[in-house]
Amino acid sequence: MNTLIAITGLGIFCLLFEILNLRKAIIPFTILGLLGVLAINFCEFGMEQSYYNNMITVSKFSTAFSSLFIILTIFLVALSHNFYHKHPTKISDFVAIKVFLLAGAVAMVSFGNLAMFFLGIEILSIALYVLAASDRLNIKSNEAGMKYFLMGSFASGIILFGICLIYGAMGSFDVLEISESSLSAELPIWFPIGMILMIVGMLFKIAAVPFHFWAPDVYEGSPALTTALMSTLAKVVAIATLFKLVSGLNLISSLENQDLLHTFEVIVVVLSIASMSVGNIMALRQVNVKRMLAFSGISHAGFMLMTLLTVSASAGVLLYYTAAYALAGIASFSVILYVCRDHDNEDITNFHGLGKTNPLLAAILTASLLSMAGIPIFSGFFAKLFLFNQTIQAGYIGLVIVAVINSIISVGYYFKLILAMYSKEPNQERTGKPFLIYAAAVVSIALNIALGLFPSLVLDLLK
Repeated sequence: MNTLIAITGLGIFCLLFEILNLRKAIIPFTILGLLGVLAINFCEFGMEQSYYNNMITVSKFSTAFSSLFIILTIFLVALSHNFYHKHPTKISDFVAIKVFLLAGAVAMVSFGNLAMFFLGIEILSIALYVLAASDRLNIKSNEAGMKYFLMGSFASGIILFGICLIYGAMGSFDVLEISESSLSAELPIWFPIGMILMIVGMLFKIAAVPFHFWAPDVYEGSPALTTALMSTLAKVVAIATLFKLVSGLNLISSLENQDLLHTFEVIVVVLSIASMSVGNIMALRQVNVKRMLAFSGISHAGFMLMTLLTVSASAGVLLYYTAAYALAGIASFSVILYVCRDHDNEDITNFHGLGKTNPLLAAILTASLLSMAGIPIFSGFFAKLFLFNQTIQAGYIGLVIVAVINSIISVGYYFKLILAMYSKEPNQERTGKPFLIYAAAVVSIALNIALGLFPSLVLDLLK
């Protein structure tokens, strides 16, 4: 709760910096403020408390994921300095929106009441709609913002309808009360229907097949820094929230009571396989790096959906996977921001010869792509290893075989970009070495490698 209050206060201070005309200090002030929020969040680790009639609950799950969200926001704020250099009068607004978005993200993993859950979703979603359309003179950004707004509004409406059905079935919005009531032998049919609608809405948020069509166009049309935010922070928030919904509302137990558990498992397996396969196969055809990473994110959503099959033992694995994926995403987008800052597109041709003109950033981008592909020694490899091991123990060997095949397919399009950096001749001169871009890229990939070397640092947090 203290974390949420601190984030909200920080967002208000960011707006005051605009009023006081202290824009130059906004980035360092916000980073320091977020480090303070991170410290406050760590102080709450291990506490099991609820606030405001159980509207907000503090648990190991909420504090661990909130810490990840805060760390990702620090990187995204740091990258804002160079990205918004052409719009200095707007930087306070953009930074404040990112901070308020973080408040929505923390609420989404700390809810103890479905009303707070929906409030968190809307805070995060509205901030993303604004950021997607924030390049107002770019028609692609306008189109991306409109597409995301329309599709996101439909998804939010579906989630809200599901919440209403659950309330009608249980007579409460309180997660604890719903969880206890769901263990009864007979449940109204509205409960599983409501859960299905909520899960469908969340599948849109994580861009899982068949609710993925918005992602490539929105990722490509949005400003690059907004795409980085969608690909990392927004995606891991959505998957963590979906996991908490399934586990917190005792969906597995309630379906088992009504003999619907097998149907749920089949649906999850089909969605996982479809997301992995469609994402990877479509990514092979892309020449725009942001579209390629959009389809890559769809495939990773398929991998993360596998944790829903072993909810009781998957929290630590999901945290590790999301951390590994998001840190690799931050590192890759840091390089993309540098390479494409003077271009109106993010095509692979812009990366030709990067290994010769800027070996450090080329190495960082290569490392981040290898991590996403699941190559040792990066944490992406161990994330998939732990996920596959757990899924095999649960008896889904066929699903793991498909996942391994998809991991092999992903190497194709990741190496297409790597080969462009090292086997092609440079087609442009790159000047300047923005400190914050370099710092974000180096620190994020270093953390990714550290997680690969010491996975227990994350895995043991939720034991």
